[in-house]
Amino acid sequence: MERLKFAIVGCGKIADRHAEQISDLAQLKAVCDIVEARAVNLGKKYGTKPYTDYDKMLSEEKDIDVISVCSPNGLHAKHSVKAFRKGFHVVCEKPMAISVFDCGEMIKEAEKANRRLFVVKQNRYNPPVVALKQALEDNRLGKILSVQLNCFWNRNPEYYSQSDWKGTLKLDGGTLFTQFSHFIDLLYWMLGDVKHCHAYTRNLNHKDQIEFEDCGVVILEFFNGVIGTINFTINSFNKNMEGSLTVFGESGTVKIGGQYLNELEYQNIKDYRISDLPPGNPPNNYGQYTGSMSNHNMVYRNVIDVLKNNGIIGTNGFEGLKTVEIIDKIYSASRSIL
Repeated sequence: MERLKFAIVGCGKIADRHAEQISDLAQLKAVCDIVEARAVNLGKKYGTKPYTDYDKMLSEEKDIDVISVCSPNGLHAKHSVKAFRKGFHVVCEKPMAISVFDCGEMIKEAEKANRRLFVVKQNRYNPPVVALKQALEDNRLGKILSVQLNCFWNRNPEYYSQSDWKGTLKLDGGTLFTQFSHFIDLLYWMLGDVKHCHAYTRNLNHKDQIEFEDCGVVILEFFNGVIGTINFTINSFNKNMEGSLTVFGESGTVKIGGQYLNELEYQNIKDYRISDLPPGNPPNNYGQYTGSMSNHNMVYRNVIDVLKNNGIIGTNGFEGLKTVEIIDKIYSASRSIL
């Protein structure tokens, strides 16, 4: 079977993770970044052609099947729409975009071009997350009552000073977009859409470094009646502390924890026990900091399965939009009470 052909736009740190998986499972044909050195270095590492002009790459690389969008958050929509208009499928890194409108435009352009839009949400593949999702679908916990999400990470000054876009409203968008959109996605995936929210957000420790909040407290009401809280911060001293999700149901309680939602920390379920979980992948390591679990291999296996075997898409554009919509509700609620 002929391998799918990919190109990458945006050659920052996460692009290397994409390039690795593409090279293992498919074929990487080209990479692009406005900073020539980044494109050249990534291209050289994976033996592929570098570009500094995205439009030129789209025009010249006509046999490409999929564009992997790894550019700054605020450029995801622009780069995805251009790819769709040239007839390519798109794999878009999280967050799908930083505005609900842009998400809608991406979905419309994908539909017009009859192309597929894949949104990277690799935490869905963490073994304890998969197990909890299955338990919820099997109604093992009974009626769900409430949920608690904790996101306690560290992002030091160097994280922002070494980037030309992180920390900016225009290209980054906010802490919930760049650091914790995976976690918000899991709330939607497991519990559905959010009806109301109240929120306080503050920038308490990064005032000269970022243009948005570094911590926040959120109260949520879901359409199905579940209530929940989110506590998030990038002020955990010196290192990441915890990424946890606790679900309280009439017939059971489950907490997934660890630093990256990678450990089953607690379970007490009536007449049922989650067992024999496979080991998860290590977190993405970016040198001075670490990110979510490295499940990009699962993401790309799904892309290939969908495009080659008519498989079921793991995270579609609508789900990507709903994550952005929930984050937008949180930020709107926070601004309304300042």
